[in-house]
Amino acid sequence: MNRRGGDRLKERLGARLRSLRAAREGAGGDDVEVSAPRCGSTPIKDLVPRERARVSGVLRAVTYRPASAKPTLVGQLYDGTGAVDLIWIGRRTIAGIKPGTQLCAEGMVVAGRTRPSIYNPLYELLGEET
Repeated sequence: MNRRGGDRLKERLGARLRSLRAAREGAGGDDVEVSAPRCGSTPIKDLVPRERARVSGVLRAVTYRPASAKPTLVGQLYDGTGAVDLIWIGRRTIAGIKPGTQLCAEGMVVAGRTRPSIYNPLYELLGEET
């Protein structure tokens, strides 16, 4: 492959990766953002550290820690405007907490390293994402 063909291939691959990332970031976000007010929740983009908040959305990822580590369960809740980490200390698993589950959560917002966090939130399972 000549140099010119390699550059075109890189451009096409880069464009395809950008479109896939945009599709992934927006997947289901609009539906969740519209349903948030029904739960009486605050959009995640508007969260303020050191204030209580009620948020709702879809669990995009759940992190399970190894048995040798302290028991902690972390779920990343996404509502179409942003993401917040829900952190349950002292728990390795919680029935119903898995990727794709819609839920409302409430608790004190803490400024996390990469995104806001809520420790040991009160939560209500709303069901699976459709």
